Amino acid sequence: MPYGVTRTTLPVMTHLPPPAEELRLLDAELRQLESRRAQLLARRAWLVATLHQTQQQAGAQLPPAAPPRPEAAAPSVQNVLLALGGVLLTLAAAVFTLVSWGDMGIAGRALVLGAVTLAALAGPALLLKRGLRSTAESVAGLGLALTVLDAYALHEAALPGTDGTGYAAAAAAVLAGIWSAYGLLPATAALRLPLPCALAAAQFPLLLWALSAGADPYVISAALLVTAGLDTVAALRVTAASVRICAAVGAYGTGGWGVLGAGWLSVTADGPGAAARAGALLLLAAAIALGAAWRVSGSGVRHALGLAAASGLLTVGALGGVARFGVPAEWSVPAHLALGIALLAVPRAGRLLPDAVRHGVACASAAVQALALLWALPVVALVVMGPGWLGRVWSGAPSDIRAAVAVEAPWPSDAAAAPVVLLAVAGVLTLAVRAEQWRPRGRLGALGLLWAAALLLPAILAVPHLAGMSVLGVMTAAVLYLGRTTTSGARITALVLALVTAVDLTLVSLASQTATLVVLSVLTALFASASWRAGLAPFTAPAALVYAAVLASATGAAADWPPARTALLVLAVPVAAALLAPRLAGSRSTVPVEAVGAAAGLLAVGLAVTDPPLLALVLALCGVITAGTALRPDRRSVGHAATALFVLAAWVRLDAWEVGTPEAYTLPVTVPALLIGALRRRRDPQTSSWTAYGPGLAATLVPSLVAAWGDPHWTRPLLLGTATLLVTLLGARHRLQAPLVLGGSVLALVALHELAPYVVQVTGALPRWAPPALAGLLLLALGATYEQRIRDVRRVRAVLGRMN
Repeated sequence: MPYGVTRTTLPVMTHLPPPAEELRLLDAELRQLESRRAQLLARRAWLVATLHQTQQQAGAQLPPAAPPRPEAAAPSVQNVLLALGGVLLTLAAAVFTLVSWGDMGIAGRALVLGAVTLAALAGPALLLKRGLRSTAESVAGLGLALTVLDAYALHEAALPGTDGTGYAAAAAAVLAGIWSAYGLLPATAALRLPLPCALAAAQFPLLLWALSAGADPYVISAALLVTAGLDTVAALRVTAASVRICAAVGAYGTGGWGVLGAGWLSVTADGPGAAARAGALLLLAAAIALGAAWRVSGSGVRHALGLAAASGLLTVGALGGVARFGVPAEWSVPAHLALGIALLAVPRAGRLLPDAVRHGVACASAAVQALALLWALPVVALVVMGPGWLGRVWSGAPSDIRAAVAVEAPWPSDAAAAPVVLLAVAGVLTLAVRAEQWRPRGRLGALGLLWAAALLLPAILAVPHLAGMSVLGVMTAAVLYLGRTTTSGARITALVLALVTAVDLTLVSLASQTATLVVLSVLTALFASASWRAGLAPFTAPAALVYAAVLASATGAAADWPPARTALLVLAVPVAAALLAPRLAGSRSTVPVEAVGAAAGLLAVGLAVTDPPLLALVLALCGVITAGTALRPDRRSVGHAATALFVLAAWVRLDAWEVGTPEAYTLPVTVPALLIGALRRRRDPQTSSWTAYGPGLAATLVPSLVAAWGDPHWTRPLLLGTATLLVTLLGARHRLQAPLVLGGSVLALVALHELAPYVVQVTGALPRWAPPALAGLLLLALGATYEQRIRDVRRVRAVLGRMN
């Protein structure tokens, strides 16, 4: 407060008016509010009346309900009726031709069919002049169907002795020509049906002529491919959409069957001549696809890309089918791969080709390379996962590495070509991939393929067993060294390759005891040394611990130790993990290292399960390791696991000593639990007694109560009763709910157990009417004092509720 302000000036320093003035102001404000409220209510009544009158006038002037909307449009109804009428007329004509034909003479037959056909074909011209286009289409369809029936009638009446297949080929050709001419006439050029029908009829003449002439499969496939070529020309040159669609469908249909036939002939060819003929057919299909891709590259890029890729694949199949007769059988796939790689010269040299065509040919080359890699994949899988020495551990070293790999599966006869395929594709990925975004991925793929080729060479060359394992060890070290790069993709690739190579080396080494121990030691040291780099440690440190655990197990087996004794040696791995994890705190390696350490601890427990004393020791040591880990601030929760391990160790040791007293098992749990509860309540007095003492007391009281009820002696009930009495008194003394309720409940049940024989004896001595009478008296007494008992129960509940 400033020193210049005196006490006498403070009472008048206020912003509030005197009470009388403030009351006058409030009365004036209330009068204004009442006046404004009356005005608003009057305005509201006028608005309500106006809206009511407007709605009545609008209801009187509502327009009549709109008629229901038809479910089908008039053009749709018209088209359905016309199509149905054309179909019915066509069926009637067919029935007439097939059934009633024999009832008339030759002149009558010719007169009827000719007149009906000419009328059906001439009718669309008149209908088009009148603007009835849909009707004209229906009548034209009827006329085209009648021409087919005319052809059938001509064969049955005038040419019954001719070959049916040959006549069908000629009839299809004639009908295609007639329908094409009919669709191109000026009077009927507006019709959309004749030209697609003519194109559909043109699909059969060449195929039917080949079949009628008894041609071989080569000629039949050629007829299909020539038909597909003609369809392709029609699809590319005709402007009418319906004709183009029909031509495209015919081209893909006949061309597909032709390619399948030619491919089957190429695969089953028994000599270079037959393969050359089949290859010529495939080259014809490739030329058709390439020409179509060139023409459509401007308007349909994806379509052109697919056609160009198909052309490239057909070219490789044609030339590869011929080339396989000039090379040994196991080199057939590399021959096809060489042709596929040669396709890459087309995009490089053919700068005049459209971009879609060049990209399609490149895709065809990539597809051939991918298929070649799929062919080589089983050989790589056999070398990596083939060594089946898990069931024949230390049965003796084989003569060479191939025998170690193919111990359970036969060695493929064409495996020698697999490294060539892998190296060739690796070279393509290294040299041919020039795009900046794809070049790193191509180099990583080349690295994987080079690794696979190097992995196959010792088995293919059948080098000695020791030399083959040395090669695998050097490969593991080299790939780990490559993992020192800063690029994440290359580092991950190198780590994966190193781990796979190490697994293969481990499986191969299982044939000999010495080789197994040496390999496991080398791999442990190799991965441990690689863990000094932070980028590799999340993968190499756990791998080193895994190999250390396997080495410990193998060392115990080599020393003829029982598994339970070997478990003590395996525990060195969890110890190493527990000591290493604090040094890695905050890095990505901490969790993997601790996980591997926990897994090794479980392995040790599993090995010691057959020997209870050693199992108790192993569990106790695991508890010590876990308790040491729990000392770290970020691993406090592990202390619960340490407690559980110590308890399990105590239980196993008691079981090994053949201790059957349940308190011996429960007291090691109860005492620490009560101590922890007391410390917790001392730190936080608001902690409930059920949380602090309930689990510990229940851990001993419940099993002891169960044992006491089945114990015929008096010692256990006496001791349990004394203990529960003390617990109850302590709960009452310190006003704790959990000890009071648990101790009192168990004490009452123990007393009931002890008094039960006497109750039974007294009950047997009483007459039969005494128990019901006693029960009735008890109910009457309870009913008479019900209110007092309710008051007492509420008082007890309140007392318990005030307890903690």
